[in-house]
Amino acid sequence: MTKQTILGRVTQLAKANINALLDQAEDPQKMLDQLIRDYTSNIAEAEEAVATTIGNLRLMEQDHREDVDAAREWGEKALAASRKADGLRTGGQTAEADRFDNLAKVALGRQLQSEKEARTAEPTIAAQTEVVDKLRTGLDRMKVKLGELRAKRDELVARSKSAEAQNRMMDAVKSIDVLDPTSELSRFEDKVRREEAKAMGKQELAASSLDAQFEQLDALGDSAEIEARLAALKG
Repeated sequence: MTKQTILGRVTQLAKANINALLDQAEDPQKMLDQLIRDYTSNIAEAEEAVATTIGNLRLMEQDHREDVDAAREWGEKALAASRKADGLRTGGQTAEADRFDNLAKVALGRQLQSEKEARTAEPTIAAQTEVVDKLRTGLDRMKVKLGELRAKRDELVARSKSAEAQNRMMDAVKSIDVLDPTSELSRFEDKVRREEAKAMGKQELAASSLDAQFEQLDALGDSAEIEARLAALKG
């Protein structure tokens, strides 16, 4: 995977709009579970690719430091050879002085080559450093996004369970309404009231019969009194 591909993919995933994706999903929970799996996989893959990119950058930085150090060392060697040549020339040892001057030239050539290599690597190192910074930022955003996805999934699961519990409760209430036990109580109450009314009727009937008997006794008493008074009149 090239660094451009990695960067583009990380940026795309980091900018993903979770709510928009959920609005388009037939089953949001399943989609969130799939997104979490995809994000986890992509983050792991991106982390490996970014680690490789960082490793390559560190190698380039190490090579650059070595080129800079080599340029300094070759400069020091050139200076030492040049001074040695000057001393030999002062002492009349021209041939030996020329040899050290040649050595100084060789060292200067190596110094120049090391400096060129260091300068050539610097733009690449700067570009790679920028890419690594963007990749790290993208990875951080992806991890934040993954946290949002997990929170959304947990929220959705909790809401789903709550809705399911409410539906079960409403179904139970509905079944109670359909099989209303108070209707049985009402029928039983009606039966009791009918029995009570029947008892009251019997009581009234008994009372009326007793009154009739007493009325008969009263009538007999009056008849006897009349007969007695009639007998008195005749006597």
